[in-house]
Amino acid sequence: MILPQGASLGFALSLLLSGNGGNVGVVSAFAPLRPSAARAPTALSVGAAVEPPKVNGEVTANGDGVPMGWECDDEANCAEVPACDEVVCRTSLDVRIHGEWYDLSGWRKAHPAGAHWIDWYDGRDATEVMDAFHSEKARSMWQKLPKSKSDVIDQLDAECVADSSTQVAFRKLRDDLEADGWYERDPVHEVKLLGIWTALVIGAAATAHTAPPLSTFLVALTMTNAGWLGHDYIHGVDKWSDRLRNFAALGAGLGPTWWSDKHNKHHALTNEMGVDEDIATDPFLFPWVPSAENDSPLRKIQHWIFFVPFSFLFALWRVDTLQVIVDAVEQKRPGAKDELFALLGHYFLLLTFFPFQVWVPAVFLSGLMSALIVTPTHQSDEMFDTYQPDWVTAQFQSTRNAVTTNPFSEWLWGGMQYQLEHHLFPSMPRSKYPLLKPILQKFAEENNIPGGYRESGEFEILKMNWQLYKDVAEADPVEGSPRSRGDGQQGAIDLGSSPAAGGLI
Repeated sequence: MILPQGASLGFALSLLLSGNGGNVGVVSAFAPLRPSAARAPTALSVGAAVEPPKVNGEVTANGDGVPMGWECDDEANCAEVPACDEVVCRTSLDVRIHGEWYDLSGWRKAHPAGAHWIDWYDGRDATEVMDAFHSEKARSMWQKLPKSKSDVIDQLDAECVADSSTQVAFRKLRDDLEADGWYERDPVHEVKLLGIWTALVIGAAATAHTAPPLSTFLVALTMTNAGWLGHDYIHGVDKWSDRLRNFAALGAGLGPTWWSDKHNKHHALTNEMGVDEDIATDPFLFPWVPSAENDSPLRKIQHWIFFVPFSFLFALWRVDTLQVIVDAVEQKRPGAKDELFALLGHYFLLLTFFPFQVWVPAVFLSGLMSALIVTPTHQSDEMFDTYQPDWVTAQFQSTRNAVTTNPFSEWLWGGMQYQLEHHLFPSMPRSKYPLLKPILQKFAEENNIPGGYRESGEFEILKMNWQLYKDVAEADPVEGSPRSRGDGQQGAIDLGSSPAAGGLI
């Protein structure tokens, strides 16, 4: 069985257990989603298709009349080349960054994190995403990219939503934090976290044959903890993170290439239905009421069996990782061979020091623990059926923090208890998040963020997520309810018809 790159939990499970080929259609209209504050499911009505902006869909020609486009290298050095057909590769990708429009059609192929998710910002502003994901060096490169054609800039500005006061205020906040050293990593804190992980590994190996149940629990903790540490380092943009980029591959069997391809899109378009794979968990878990044609009998009991698909999380991520890294090596993606060696090292150590009856259950236990942590911090809040132009406000609305009650929970959550801080500042070391909390609380108040700074107790937030599953399970199917895959922007990208190409949405 071959899974799609970055396949979500529900999609992969559907292939593994139901034999479904996973084919989904594309529709051009979304149904408005019920407000997240109202937990009882309400009816959805089909909305009208969004009229796409009529922007840069043509290429210019040289003196001989040959259509020309752009080709860029990984240093953002771009040169004009004969344009290819829009069906084969993009000839239009206009993105606004800090008030300037840039043509990224040539850069998208050279983009280290992949071309696929940049397309969502065609005809839109990507300032916050650009700043959040990239190093200082990378952020200095975008000014080298070719500007959008002058004859379409006025129309691009007219079609694109203007920056909100919240976005402007957030950019100043980010600049101030960076200038004050908030992105500098604390080596003592990092060594302490790595020391805890190392001690757990030693303890798990020492008890693998004398106390298998204890060893299983310790191995599960090491895998979950390695996932959080690797998550930090993959997001990080400093030299420490560069050196430890493959830590999750070595410690948990999770590859940074697969993780980046999937996870960056989640950060860029959080809780956007049809795009964000982290909320595409059907047919085993439905975070909103589906239509009859997309329903599953399992939905009616999902609040009683949620722990089963949760437990498969790490197992499926491992499958995705192995598939993606093989493709990455064949495509000669940067760092792919080093990542493959780290993964091979992980399985060598796992098979050498731990019996089958220890490490296999540990994979499922670690999946359960990790899913219980990552799922409620987003599914407990708003989900969007359309693109959200104000990225900052969308992060506040779609993210809820967990307030831990003891030192063990504070460690076990791995920084995900500060999910909002992480989503707004993903490349900031997580050791800074507790100090950042009061700053964001003040920011939310000063900028009148709807719903403000959202947080709940660590057990309360789990109950909220369970209640959501229960409410959705007890509701009747709703005609016109959006699919979790293939609708809206995802459908437009799949059809090669995003805004600049005059597409669906």
